[in-house]
Amino acid sequence: MANITFIKEDKLVIAADGANLREKAIQNQIDIYTLRGKLTNCGGYGQCATCVVEIVEGLENLSPKTDFEVKKLKKKPDNYRLACQTTVNGDVTVKTKP
Repeated sequence: MANITFIKEDKLVIAADGANLREKAIQNQIDIYTLRGKLTNCGGYGQCATCVVEIVEGLENLSPKTDFEVKKLKKKPDNYRLACQTTVNGDVTVKTKP
């Protein structure tokens, strides 16, 4: 089991290892999208890059970046991830809408 701490929302979510970060956020009423993202998101298929989150702690407990993430986040800090492309395998602390 993994603990996902969402800083801005002051919320702790417990997830099974291998859980998708975007799905766990949505299941727990955590808004990960900016206004633009709400209007244009692809629904978690990894095509729009609007579900960007900042990983504050536990980067080593996440799945490796996908090729799409590497391409879309190349100008962002290394600790930015796309929630829809990220699976959690241990404790992690997340900042939404960085």
